Amino acid sequence: MADHPRVAAFTDTYLPTVNGATYTVRTWRERWQARGGRMDVVYPDADYDPDPGEHPVASVDFPFYEGYRLAAPHTPRGVVTPDVVHAHSPFAVGVAGYRYARRHDAPLVVSYHTPTSEYVEYVAPDALTPSLERVSAAWERWFLDRADLVLAPSERACDRVRDLGVSTPADSLPNGVDVDFFAPTDASDFRERYGLSGTLVGYTGRHGYEKRLSDLVDAAADLDATLVLGGDGPARDDLEARARRRGIDARFLGFLPREELPAFYSALDVFAFPSPVETQGLVALEANACGTPVVGADAGALIETVDDGETGYHYPVGDAAAFRDAIRRALDERDALAETCLDRREEVSVSRAVDRLAAVYDRLLG
Repeated sequence: MADHPRVAAFTDTYLPTVNGATYTVRTWRERWQARGGRMDVVYPDADYDPDPGEHPVASVDFPFYEGYRLAAPHTPRGVVTPDVVHAHSPFAVGVAGYRYARRHDAPLVVSYHTPTSEYVEYVAPDALTPSLERVSAAWERWFLDRADLVLAPSERACDRVRDLGVSTPADSLPNGVDVDFFAPTDASDFRERYGLSGTLVGYTGRHGYEKRLSDLVDAAADLDATLVLGGDGPARDDLEARARRRGIDARFLGFLPREELPAFYSALDVFAFPSPVETQGLVALEANACGTPVVGADAGALIETVDDGETGYHYPVGDAAAFRDAIRRALDERDALAETCLDRREEVSVSRAVDRLAAVYDRLLG
């Protein structure tokens, strides 16, 4: 075997869709290949020009959740003969990965990026939600039990895997942040380009209902700050209408090119993250890497990702007044919080994550 195992990665979400799982798969692949290894990626085809080693499969738009696609459980010709198969989702492309691992008698690693049952209420009628949550949890359990190892980006996500009753061992392996890219940046040009001034509190990422961004709009009331939201998604129109009704100074910037994100984070005085369903909350760590403290929901992986009084503060989910108070406290202590964020950059780096990933593969291969 080569010094670096040959890896076939299978994911049901990939570029041009923007989310933490997408960029984790892409960044891990880039870093793995920079070390001299090979990591092919199989993903649903979309409006994206693949690089060599990226293999699209036929897919259609998922009708209930904008930006996601349903793909065939198929492995195209030309995918590397693997030493390890790494699936990043339990759906069609992930199932193709499971089959590919069995075909080649290769160990199967599954990364648990998203608790799918927690998203059911946003894509199904209320009457069907309980049944579909049970079905979703049962499917996750079935799929994860077929793996040789489950990786989750936080201890909370590992607990979620164990709570499902999965018998496969689960280890925590944070996805990591590209700290060479996400670093403090002079944001004056960014502010000028978007007409931003004064104190800024904001968020960027998918505008999905599960992110509870309406809580952020409510918390922005009575704040002496401008609310700035980057990104897009199905909840955006409702969020804009809510901000107008409440008379909030809110700017919706839409999708931001990745090269603008360090300036976006650096422009903010506080990054606000109300989502209770994160398995890691990568955007919070990206903000921290740019020296911006985070106020996040006291739920899910954000319990670990945000360190109270060190890199930001927590607040109880759904409590807009407490959210507002935590943002004000972070604004008051911004300089001290920012210093700690910058001191911890290497701890959250993707280089460290890929070091640990290599150790995982080596362990599985004996």
